[in-house]
Amino acid sequence: MKRPFVGILMGSESDLPVMEKAAEVLREMGVIYEMDLSSAHRLPEKTAQYARSARERGIEVLIAGAGMAAHLAGVLASHTTLPVIGVPLASGALKGVDALYSTVQMPPGIPVATVGIDGARNAAYLACSILSIKYPEIAKGLEGFRKKMRKSIEEKSKALK
Repeated sequence: MKRPFVGILMGSESDLPVMEKAAEVLREMGVIYEMDLSSAHRLPEKTAQYARSARERGIEVLIAGAGMAAHLAGVLASHTTLPVIGVPLASGALKGVDALYSTVQMPPGIPVATVGIDGARNAAYLACSILSIKYPEIAKGLEGFRKKMRKSIEEKSKALK
């Protein structure tokens, strides 16, 4: 894997602490990614161009994080047929509920897979699941992760008894 397979976008620099968790998962899984800032409303042309050029650059899955009703994931999905995973971010007076609704309520034909509020880690695991269809090494990494997770929970269960 020499090229980025996943593109991670966020609406502003304040989103980085949450979105960095997606990057951590991808690094753990050995999946090369790229990360950038691109606001759906403040940089609409950059956002559209990023989505339109992603496939040509080898990107296979997009992860987009934005707070409030910024809807970065939906704008990306409107410009590409690649899978887009939206991460609604907790911000503003509604603490991310508005971001969740705007990400999950997409019109027919323009889907966005949506994880929970601040769910960047799950977005990365979902991206890995999508990629695992084509790349056996990613499937193996996911299987190893889940095995390790199960073992940890079993050990904690034994410690409670």
